[in-house]
Parts: sequence; C-alpha cells; structure tokens
Amino acid sequence: MTLIDDIKDKLNRLNVLEKIIAINVVIFVLGLLFSSNLSWLELPSTLGEFIIQPWTMISYAFVHYDFLHILFNMLWLYVIARWFLNLFNPKLALNIYFLGAICGGLVYLVAYSLFPDLLGKSRLVGASASVRALLIFLCAYMPNKSMHFFTFNLKLWYVGVAIIILDLFGLFGYNTGGNLAHLGGAALGYFYAKQLLKGNDIGKGFERFMDKIANFFKTSKKGPLKTVHKNKSKVGGYNKADFNEFNNQKKIDVILDKISKSGYDSLTAEEKEFLFKAGK
Repeated sequence: MTLIDDIKDKLNRLNVLEKIIAINVVIFVLGLLFSSNLSWLELPSTLGEFIIQPWTMISYAFVHYDFLHILFNMLWLYVIARWFLNLFNPKLALNIYFLGAICGGLVYLVAYSLFPDLLGKSRLVGASASVRALLIFLCAYMPNKSMHFFTFNLKLWYVGVAIIILDLFGLFGYNTGGNLAHLGGAALGYFYAKQLLKGNDIGKGFERFMDKIANFFKTSKKGPLKTVHKNKSKVGGYNKADFNEFNNQKKIDVILDKISKSGYDSLTAEEKEFLFKAGK
C-alpha cells in the first residue's frame, strides 16, 4: 500500500465531523507553511464585498489563524462528535454544522450592515458558530442528559446557558463580531432541536441542495449492483436472546461497532430506538 493509499484509508475511517476537523487543520497548516493570506475565504462585514464573494458565508468556518482558536474549536468539535454521531445520522450533523455557519454569518453581516459606525469594519473567521450550533442542539434536544466536568456532573442545559451568557458578555469585548456569530449559530442549534423534537427536520431542504451538489461532482462510473439483505431478527449482528444478555454499555458498543462498519442507516428501527433511549 502506498502512502497516498494509506492516507485515503485513514481518511475514509473518519466520521463526518472528524473529516471537517481534518479540513480545518489542513487549511490552518497551509496558512502557516506558505504564510498565505486567506482573505478570499474570510466573511467580510460589508454587503458589497460579500456579494462578490458569496462562498465566504460557509468558507469562513474553515479558517483559523490563531493556534488556540483552532485548538479549542476542534477539541469541542471532537467531543461533540462522540456524542452526536452515537445518536444521530451524519447528514444531520452536516446540516447543523453548515446551517450554523450560515446563521452565524448572517447575524454578523446584518449587524455590521445596520451599525457600521458602531461596529467598524472587520472580517469573520473560525468554526465557532458551527460548533455552537451543534453544542446547543444537544443541550436543547436532551437538556437533562448529564456530562462529566472534572468531578462534577452537569446537566446539558446548564452548559448551554453558561455558553450563551459568555457569548452575551463577549459582545462588549474586543471580539464583538465573533460573539455575534456565536449567538447566531446557537440560535440555529436551539431552533433546530426544538423543531426536530416536534418531528420537523428544518434542514431537509438544505440537505437535498447539498446532495444535488455532491451528485454533480460524482463520476458517472458506477460499480456493479449489489443486493443488501438486512436480517431483521438480529440486533447489532447478534441473536436477540444473546443481545439481551449484554449489559447496557456492551449493547451500545455493539451497535456503535455496526455504525462504524456499515453506517447509521444500516441500523434497524429497534437499534435506533435503543440508542435514542440510551442517550436520555
């Protein structure tokens, strides 16, 4: 196996959010190596500049210049990925990530357009709005779920409220634009979660749009058709009787292993229901 093949194999094993982390890191490293100015990826604060650079509404979320900035954003994203992808499918994660970036960018752009003299001129970079969207989504979707913080157990809604308060205070600091974007991403995550609890996936339209773009770039070459048979009498590849003998953690591990091999969509309704209940 060549080095290129080895790299491809490792990338294929990453989940969607880990792939986003990899893209962020690659862009950060390229910026360091070539001392390049990535201004063509930054979101400008003026509407006139944005109109001629519309891609920056998403691309800014992959640009970091400060090491601590990318470190904390990617650490948060990695931790969130562990939780999120155990309960939800990868497309939902991508919907929230990109829509969080868009909402954060829109709040930033509108605020700077309405109050140009007060806020001045700047440019927006960083994945914080997208990360906030995913984090607040989890906090709103399962607010009473506990997380470990050192020796404490904190309910997720405590974490969400603390994050929002910090961002509100941040509006009066040096990074007003960034905190505006944070709040925009957080608002998207909250609204998305509340609508999903009602059975309404507000990201389906965006998902279809992204699927069309992805299909456009796919090669026309198709492999041979395969018939896939799902054995409904099994759970995680085990007979139901054997599966029921496992403790809860072992059951979760079995289902997660199936997801890593075949993807979330390969789960049966029973397996998805078990994961959902385990997340509460």
